Formats: sequence, C-alpha cells, structure tokens
Amino acid sequence: MDTNKFIGEKIKAYREEQNLSIQELADKTNLAAEQIERIENNTDIPSLAPLIKIAKALGTRIGTFLDDQVEDGPVICRKEEAKETISFSNNAINSRRHMQYQSLSRSKANRHMEPFMIEIEPTDSNKEDFILSSHEGEEFIIVVEGSIEISYGKQTFILEKGDSIYYDSIVPHHVHSYKGMSARILAVVYTPL
Repeated sequence: MDTNKFIGEKIKAYREEQNLSIQELADKTNLAAEQIERIENNTDIPSLAPLIKIAKALGTRIGTFLDDQVEDGPVICRKEEAKETISFSNNAINSRRHMQYQSLSRSKANRHMEPFMIEIEPTDSNKEDFILSSHEGEEFIIVVEGSIEISYGKQTFILEKGDSIYYDSIVPHHVHSYKGMSARILAVVYTPL
C-alpha cells in the first residue's frame, strides 16, 4: 500500500466523520483550502508541520494518520520488519521530497510521542531555498549516520554522527542534509493535543 495515499484518505475520512468542509478545516488550521484538498487527493505530500496542524484541528494524534492497527501494550519494531517508509515534503522550493520516514511506533495506541528513523537524501537546494516550519511541541534528534544541518530561528547548527539536539518546535526550523551528503537520524516528535 502507498502510505502517502493512505494518509490523504485518512485525513479526508476524519474530516468527513466530523462533518467539516475543507474550508472549515482550513480555517481551523490556518492552511489554504487548496492545500488541504491537494493533501487529501494525494497530489501534495505534506511536511510534518501542516500534518500536525490538521491532526490537532481534528482532535487526534498525528500517528492516527500513520497507523494500520492499534496495540495497547508495548510495541516492538524489529529492524527486518520495518521496511515501509513515508515520504514527507522538505518545504524546499526546488525539491518536494528529501526525507523517508520510518515510523517506529505505528501500531501503538494513544501514544504521545512519534519516533521515526529518517533517511535524509542530499538536496541541491541552498539553505535560503528552505521554508522553515513551526508547530506546537518538542523534537529530539540524534544523528545515526552522516551529518545534518538544522536551521532553528536565526541560528544554524551542524550535527554529526552521535550528536543530538532537543528543541521547541514552535520556533521555525528545518532539518536537511549537510553539504549535499545523505544522513540518517532518529527523531522523536511530541505534539500536544
């Protein structure tokens, strides 16, 4: 199954279940109605920021759009079982995909954190081409392979293998490859309902 299509279909189902029009959801999220329609129709791959805004407006966790099943007890994600990834936009002007997200908690019900293993592909974009995003919550990132650059407000941080960062995601930020090299990170995202 194409997980990106699954996300658009789930958002649409949750919106319709609450008898909300696309415009009403747009008003609740401060997103353009056209953007929501394109996400629901799987025309656009959203970045995490609009996905989080949509989840909050619909009164659910972001993980709801990623889940195939629910488990109340502990969830183990074995390396060989976790092959399916999700593509999200990187909010770059010239590149619509640069991250492959592997959810590490896909079947855990009622979770408050979203852990992902993320493959960051190199981009040709300049730092100035990236559009910073913000959303409520916090993020923790540790670099597993390679190096990344994080734009955070007016600051820029370079993280190498073994380095980590914990930040408030309400501050505009963007994570991308450093000097055109690929990288792999473990990211944990917390978003309050």
